[in-house]
Amino acid sequence: MTLIDFVNNLWSILSIVAQIASVVLLVSLFSRELRQSFFVSFFATKSVLIGFLVSGLAMAGSLTYSDVIGYAPCVLCWFQRILMYPQVILLGVALYRRDVLMRLYGLILSTGGAVVAFWHYLGQLGFGTLPCSAVGYSVSCAERFVMQYGYITIPLMAFSAFALIALSFAVSLKKDNDITSSI
Repeated sequence: MTLIDFVNNLWSILSIVAQIASVVLLVSLFSRELRQSFFVSFFATKSVLIGFLVSGLAMAGSLTYSDVIGYAPCVLCWFQRILMYPQVILLGVALYRRDVLMRLYGLILSTGGAVVAFWHYLGQLGFGTLPCSAVGYSVSCAERFVMQYGYITIPLMAFSAFALIALSFAVSLKKDNDITSSI
């Protein structure tokens, strides 16, 4: 197994885990009973830690693809990096200071990143147009360096990470709202 195969398999499996967890968290936003489950409660109470770990893994993955394997990031990849990388620092500081207010900022950054990543993914699949070819100094955003399990590309990996972070924070904020509204 080559390094590229190992990295593609590892990040693809992590993406699938993030996608499954994201679906459960999304459904829990509409189900008070599901929000009481251990799984969702864990994500709600540990959302800053989860956001820190997921953003750190996403940053490590993107740097592995660009700096170790040698895939050049396109313009949309750079926008996704701009929205992901600061979260590692911000959430690390929030963990250290036990600052749960950072969840709102992480939710905003991750939602924006998820939108860009999903648009990038759709463009790679041939839906819509991508702006990278018009820029001229970047690789094409439509170029797929990875296609695992018939649907996972690098932008979908990023989307999976952004979605998991955003939904962890959304569930955490929703759970806080549930507590304050019941008082």
